[in-house]
Formats: sequence, C-alpha cells, structure tokens
Amino acid sequence: MIPSCSTDPLTIPEWRVSEGLTPYPDALAAMEARAAAIRAGTAAEAVWLVEHPPSYTAGTSAKPEELLEHRFPSYAAGRGGQWTYHGPGQRTAYVMLDLHKPHGSVPARDVRAYVHGLEEWMIRALDRFNIRGERREGRVGIWVVKPGGAEFKIGAIGVRVTRWVSWHGIALNVDPELSHFGGIVPCGIAEHGVTSLHDLGVLATMEEADSALMAAWAEVFGPQAMPAAPASLQTTPS
Repeated sequence: MIPSCSTDPLTIPEWRVSEGLTPYPDALAAMEARAAAIRAGTAAEAVWLVEHPPSYTAGTSAKPEELLEHRFPSYAAGRGGQWTYHGPGQRTAYVMLDLHKPHGSVPARDVRAYVHGLEEWMIRALDRFNIRGERREGRVGIWVVKPGGAEFKIGAIGVRVTRWVSWHGIALNVDPELSHFGGIVPCGIAEHGVTSLHDLGVLATMEEADSALMAAWAEVFGPQAMPAAPASLQTTPS
C-alpha cells in the first residue's frame, strides 16, 4: 500500500517504478487496462516510470518516410504526435489521470492546459539540475539552448485522452544513446537535434531524475503519494 494523506485511495495518483526494460507493447496494454479501470472507478490514477528497450514509436501524425532506418522495432503508439525514440537511459513517465476533475493548477476537461502542465512538470524537474528547459511555439516538447545558441530537445510529450482519462505522457533524456535518434526524424523536426542531462554535463542517475520529477509533480499537479517499491503497473490499487 502506498502511503496516502487521504482516506480514499483513489484520490491521489499511485506512483510505480519498473525495474529493467519494459517492452513497449506490454506498456501499451498495461496503460490501456489501467485507464479503463480509472474510468470504471476501480483503480487509482497513476504515474508509471519505465525504461524501454530501443524502440521507435509512431504517433497518429507520424509520416512513414520519417522512419529513416529500421534499426529497432517500431510500433504504432496511438498517442498524438509523430515519431519518437524510446530506449535505456531515457525516463518515460506514463501519466493516467481522470481529467474530469482538476489537478493542482490544471483545470478539469482542458487538454491544452493538461499538456501545458506536463511541459511545466519537466521544466521544473530540469530546474533542479540548473538546466533551463523552455517551450517553443509550434514545437512540442521541452528544449534547451547550448552555448552558441543551438537548440536541442531534451524532453518529449505525447498524450492520448480517452473519455477524459489520460495515458501516455513524457520522455526525459537522462543518458540515452543519442545516436539512436538518428533512425527517425524526431517529432517531425529535422533542423534541431536532441540532447540529454549527461550530454549537458549533468551526470545525474535515473534515481536522481526520478526524485526531481516526483518533487516537481506536486508544484504542478497537486498532492502525490510516495512511490511504491519497484513494480509493474497494476490495474487495481495495491
């Protein structure tokens, strides 16, 4: 049982951290099941932290020609957006919330505000490492400016909302193999590269990145439960 400041276990998101690498199809199935359980009122909202084996995933706007090389398995994700890489060293956070109700600064039934909240979550987490993450008009995700003025993407966002329950979420580059992004046009943007905490000289561990995300969560989305012991996503409260 995750400690909670509420008497109702369904009012605070349950945090899960999976060890090892979670195959992308397994994550899709688990998210879909959890989202259905949230809609049914039989499971708590959840934030699920995973790493995937090297994979390319296609959002609903992905163009086939922007999969440049078939280096790794590719999957239709069903989320918004275009092509994204997932792999070891990247923290993917899947967020399953009931958007019928407000969460912190995010009002109810406002997908645009929800996406803005996910952006703010990453920006505040990066700030804990003295990295300035920024939004860019017309470009999804979070960007940093390196010395010399070149812009690089450090965090991706892709969401799906089904009957006002969110799934999918964010991907923060902690220390992935950046050359793996070369097999796609990430998010349809060819003119800018990708970076990571380690690439920027911040040698954070995945655990430290998780701690930053957990601390920043409450500043944007409101109260959180403490994370459970490492475990896969469950469809019912533990």
